[in-house]
Amino acid sequence: MNVYLRQFGTAFRLLGLCTILLGVLYPLAMFGVGQAVASRQANGSIEQLNGQAAASTLIAQAVPDQENRFFFPRPSAVKWDPSSSSATNLGPSDPALAKAESDARAAVAAREGVADAAVPIDAVTSSGSGLDPDISPAYAELQVPRVAKATGLSTDQVEKLVADATNNPVLRLLGQPAVNTTKLNLAIAGLVK
Repeated sequence: MNVYLRQFGTAFRLLGLCTILLGVLYPLAMFGVGQAVASRQANGSIEQLNGQAAASTLIAQAVPDQENRFFFPRPSAVKWDPSSSSATNLGPSDPALAKAESDARAAVAAREGVADAAVPIDAVTSSGSGLDPDISPAYAELQVPRVAKATGLSTDQVEKLVADATNNPVLRLLGQPAVNTTKLNLAIAGLVK
Protein backbone atom coordinates (compact mmCIF):
# COMPACT_ATOMS: atom_id res chain seq x y z
CA MET A 1 0.00 0.00 0.00
CA ASN A 2 2.90 2.35 0.79
CA VAL A 3 4.26 1.90 -2.76
CA TYR A 4 0.94 2.95 -4.29
CA LEU A 5 0.73 6.05 -2.13
CA ARG A 6 4.28 7.00 -3.00
CA GLN A 7 3.56 6.55 -6.74
CA PHE A 8 0.33 8.53 -6.42
CA GLY A 9 2.21 11.33 -4.66
CA THR A 10 4.88 11.37 -7.38
CA ALA A 11 2.25 11.42 -10.13
CA PHE A 12 0.31 14.19 -8.39
CA ARG A 13 3.46 16.34 -8.00
CA LEU A 14 4.36 15.76 -11.67
CA LEU A 15 0.83 16.77 -12.69
CA GLY A 16 1.13 19.94 -10.61
CA LEU A 17 4.56 20.77 -12.07
CA CYS A 18 3.41 20.16 -15.66
CA THR A 19 0.26 22.22 -15.08
CA ILE A 20 2.32 25.15 -13.82
CA LEU A 21 4.97 24.87 -16.55
CA LEU A 22 2.81 24.02 -19.57
CA GLY A 23 -0.54 25.45 -18.51
CA VAL A 24 0.59 28.75 -16.98
CA LEU A 25 4.23 29.72 -17.58
CA TYR A 26 4.54 28.60 -21.21
CA PRO A 27 1.31 30.36 -22.37
CA LEU A 28 2.33 33.52 -20.51
CA ALA A 29 5.78 33.42 -22.09
CA MET A 30 4.32 32.96 -25.60
CA PHE A 31 1.85 35.80 -24.96
CA GLY A 32 4.74 38.03 -23.87
CA VAL A 33 6.85 37.12 -26.90
CA GLY A 34 3.88 37.77 -29.19
CA GLN A 35 3.28 41.18 -27.63
CA ALA A 36 6.99 42.09 -27.80
CA VAL A 37 7.76 40.84 -31.31
CA ALA A 38 4.49 41.23 -33.23
CA SER A 39 2.03 43.15 -31.09
CA ARG A 40 -0.21 44.24 -33.96
CA GLN A 41 -0.61 40.72 -35.36
CA ALA A 42 -1.02 39.16 -31.91
CA ASN A 43 -3.89 41.55 -31.20
CA GLY A 44 -5.82 40.77 -34.40
CA SER A 45 -4.40 43.36 -36.84
CA ILE A 46 -7.28 45.73 -36.13
CA GLU A 47 -7.55 48.82 -38.35
CA GLN A 48 -9.05 52.08 -37.11
CA LEU A 49 -11.54 54.29 -38.94
CA ASN A 50 -12.38 57.67 -37.40
CA GLY A 51 -10.78 56.59 -34.13
CA GLN A 52 -12.91 53.42 -33.85
CA ALA A 53 -11.90 49.81 -34.38
CA ALA A 54 -13.32 49.00 -37.82
CA ALA A 55 -12.03 45.65 -39.10
CA SER A 56 -9.23 43.14 -38.98
CA THR A 57 -6.92 43.16 -41.98
CA LEU A 58 -6.73 39.37 -41.63
CA ILE A 59 -10.34 38.83 -42.75
CA ALA A 60 -12.03 40.06 -45.91
CA GLN A 61 -15.19 42.09 -45.54
CA ALA A 62 -18.18 41.37 -47.78
CA VAL A 63 -18.92 44.11 -50.31
CA PRO A 64 -22.51 44.28 -51.58
CA ASP A 65 -22.81 43.95 -55.37
CA GLN A 66 -24.10 47.50 -55.76
CA GLU A 67 -21.24 49.09 -53.76
CA ASN A 68 -19.10 50.26 -56.69
CA ARG A 69 -16.99 52.58 -54.52
CA PHE A 70 -15.17 49.67 -52.86
CA PHE A 71 -12.77 46.98 -54.04
CA PHE A 72 -14.22 43.51 -54.15
CA PRO A 73 -12.23 40.73 -52.45
CA ARG A 74 -12.07 37.16 -53.71
CA PRO A 75 -15.33 35.24 -53.67
CA SER A 76 -16.16 33.52 -50.39
CA ALA A 77 -16.85 29.79 -50.27
CA VAL A 78 -18.48 30.26 -46.84
CA LYS A 79 -20.74 33.23 -47.67
CA TRP A 80 -18.66 35.51 -45.41
CA ASP A 81 -19.33 33.48 -42.24
CA PRO A 82 -16.07 33.44 -40.23
CA SER A 83 -17.36 30.70 -37.94
CA SER A 84 -17.26 28.21 -40.80
CA SER A 85 -14.05 29.23 -42.52
CA SER A 86 -13.11 26.73 -45.24
CA ALA A 87 -12.57 26.24 -48.92
CA THR A 88 -15.09 24.88 -51.37
CA ASN A 89 -15.57 21.13 -51.49
CA LEU A 90 -15.77 21.12 -55.28
CA GLY A 91 -12.87 19.38 -57.02
CA PRO A 92 -11.07 20.74 -60.09
CA SER A 93 -12.88 18.32 -62.40
CA ASP A 94 -16.34 19.02 -60.94
CA PRO A 95 -18.63 20.62 -63.56
CA ALA A 96 -20.29 22.69 -60.80
CA LEU A 97 -16.94 24.39 -60.05
CA ALA A 98 -16.35 25.14 -63.74
CA LYS A 99 -19.85 26.62 -64.03
CA ALA A 100 -19.43 28.69 -60.86
CA GLU A 101 -16.12 30.08 -62.14
CA SER A 102 -17.60 30.81 -65.56
CA ASP A 103 -20.59 32.60 -64.05
CA ALA A 104 -18.33 34.58 -61.69
CA ARG A 105 -16.00 35.50 -64.57
CA ALA A 106 -18.94 36.83 -66.61
CA ALA A 107 -20.26 38.81 -63.62
CA VAL A 108 -16.87 40.38 -62.86
CA ALA A 109 -16.30 41.19 -66.55
CA ALA A 110 -19.71 42.88 -66.75
CA ARG A 111 -19.16 44.83 -63.50
CA GLU A 112 -15.71 46.04 -64.57
CA GLY A 113 -16.57 46.58 -68.25
CA VAL A 114 -13.87 44.26 -69.62
CA ALA A 115 -13.72 41.07 -71.67
CA ASP A 116 -14.03 37.75 -69.84
CA ALA A 117 -10.41 36.92 -70.75
CA ALA A 118 -9.17 40.01 -68.85
CA VAL A 119 -10.53 38.76 -65.49
CA PRO A 120 -7.75 37.35 -63.25
CA ILE A 121 -8.22 33.90 -61.72
CA ASP A 122 -8.37 35.21 -58.14
CA ALA A 123 -11.47 37.22 -59.07
CA VAL A 124 -13.42 34.00 -59.63
CA THR A 125 -11.93 31.50 -57.17
CA SER A 126 -12.20 31.50 -53.39
CA SER A 127 -9.20 31.10 -51.12
CA GLY A 128 -8.48 28.17 -48.82
CA SER A 129 -10.16 29.94 -45.90
CA GLY A 130 -12.95 31.51 -47.89
CA LEU A 131 -12.19 34.79 -46.09
CA ASP A 132 -8.83 35.87 -47.55
CA PRO A 133 -8.64 39.68 -47.83
CA ASP A 134 -5.76 39.62 -50.33
CA ILE A 135 -6.18 39.94 -54.08
CA SER A 136 -3.60 40.09 -56.84
CA PRO A 137 -2.35 43.47 -58.05
CA ALA A 138 -3.88 42.56 -61.45
CA TYR A 139 -7.35 42.19 -59.91
CA ALA A 140 -6.92 45.45 -57.99
CA GLU A 141 -5.80 47.24 -61.17
CA LEU A 142 -8.87 45.93 -62.98
CA GLN A 143 -11.10 47.57 -60.33
CA VAL A 144 -9.33 50.97 -60.21
CA PRO A 145 -11.38 52.71 -62.97
CA ARG A 146 -14.73 51.64 -61.46
CA VAL A 147 -13.73 52.74 -57.94
CA ALA A 148 -12.32 56.06 -59.19
CA LYS A 149 -15.54 56.80 -61.08
CA ALA A 150 -17.81 55.80 -58.16
CA THR A 151 -15.85 57.75 -55.53
CA GLY A 152 -14.96 60.83 -57.55
CA LEU A 153 -11.28 60.28 -56.76
CA SER A 154 -8.74 60.50 -59.56
CA THR A 155 -7.28 57.32 -60.99
CA ASP A 156 -3.89 58.36 -59.62
CA GLN A 157 -5.32 58.76 -56.10
CA VAL A 158 -6.93 55.31 -56.23
CA GLU A 159 -3.73 53.75 -57.61
CA LYS A 160 -1.78 55.31 -54.73
CA LEU A 161 -4.25 53.79 -52.25
CA VAL A 162 -3.74 50.42 -53.96
CA ALA A 163 0.04 50.81 -53.73
CA ASP A 164 -0.25 51.67 -50.02
CA ALA A 165 -2.37 48.55 -49.38
CA THR A 166 -0.01 46.26 -51.29
CA ASN A 167 2.02 43.79 -49.21
CA ASN A 168 5.29 42.84 -50.84
CA PRO A 169 6.94 39.47 -50.21
CA VAL A 170 9.70 39.08 -47.65
CA LEU A 171 12.97 40.27 -49.22
CA ARG A 172 11.05 40.26 -52.53
CA LEU A 173 11.71 36.51 -52.67
CA LEU A 174 9.14 34.65 -50.58
CA GLY A 175 5.59 34.89 -51.91
CA GLN A 176 3.88 37.27 -54.29
CA PRO A 177 2.67 40.84 -53.94
CA ALA A 178 -0.91 41.04 -52.65
CA VAL A 179 -3.37 43.88 -52.12
CA ASN A 180 -5.27 43.81 -48.83
CA THR A 181 -8.86 44.77 -49.72
CA THR A 182 -9.87 45.39 -46.11
CA LYS A 183 -7.10 47.95 -45.61
CA LEU A 184 -7.81 49.46 -49.03
CA ASN A 185 -11.57 49.78 -48.49
CA LEU A 186 -11.05 51.35 -45.06
CA ALA A 187 -8.74 53.94 -46.66
CA ILE A 188 -11.42 54.71 -49.25
CA ALA A 189 -14.12 54.93 -46.57
CA GLY A 190 -11.92 57.41 -44.69
CA LEU A 191 -11.60 59.64 -47.76
CA VAL A 192 -15.10 59.39 -49.20
CA LYS A 193 -18.15 60.01 -47.06
